[in-house]
Amino acid sequence: MPIVSRDHPEPSPSKPHEARRMAESFGVDAQRYDQARPGYPPALITRIVTKGPGPDVVDAAPDALGIGPDVLDVGCGTGIATRQFQATGCTVLGVDPDARMAAFARSRGLNVDVATFEAWQPAGRTFDAVVAAQSWHWVDPSTGATKAAQVLRPGGRLAIFGHAYEPPAEVAEPFAAAYRRAAPDSPFNSGPARRPLDLYRAAYAKVADTIDETGHFDATEQWRFDWEQSYTRDQWLALLPTTGGLTQLRPDQLTGILNAVGDAIDSLGGRFTMNYTTLATTAVRTGTT
Repeated sequence: MPIVSRDHPEPSPSKPHEARRMAESFGVDAQRYDQARPGYPPALITRIVTKGPGPDVVDAAPDALGIGPDVLDVGCGTGIATRQFQATGCTVLGVDPDARMAAFARSRGLNVDVATFEAWQPAGRTFDAVVAAQSWHWVDPSTGATKAAQVLRPGGRLAIFGHAYEPPAEVAEPFAAAYRRAAPDSPFNSGPARRPLDLYRAAYAKVADTIDETGHFDATEQWRFDWEQSYTRDQWLALLPTTGGLTQLRPDQLTGILNAVGDAIDSLGGRFTMNYTTLATTAVRTGTT
């Protein structure tokens, strides 16, 4: 989905990690974020914790987990993925730069340090897995993979994953038109209303290149999980304000976008089905120390 910029200019879309105000804006309504954002395919979570060879891996008992019990969740937000890893028997520490998101996660019983990953101090702690769910693009690519290697135990897994999702054209095009009206100077206006999957895959391939360049990991793997979810009008309009620069719009700008999208969903009978593809780039840390 396109990301709406704010009245103040941000770095180019090719360097989202420099857009700190946007990166740290999602906590404006942490409860809405937690309730509206989708989780991650259970097969993906299980594959990470079991080091499974393929997406057909299903259930695994906690004492059979391949990575051991300790997971670091980078950019954990409200803890959507964190709780999924906990459910497999892992002990998870979250790191997030937004104190509001961290406070919400803590209210759900999660352990969270408030910091950017780049500035976070591990204080001697090491982990069996470092994961980043829909958050790695906010991490400086020149330092992120190297720091992950520093806190991973030998044989530990780095797993970076997120959703590629575009609403049907009947929903995406009214959104794009309303977005252009709300933020006509946004650098994101040059893109199409719906981005092809290949653009997402190229982004994950670029992540793989930065991991390979560190020399601390075995060859990266690319994983893919396809699934779908049905949304009512109200469910989608609850999710939209949690995305990108929509968290930074004035109320009148946001209202105009939501009205346009709501009308489009009404024309489809009040609901639509979203086709999701969850992509992951993952690699195992080499070495014995």
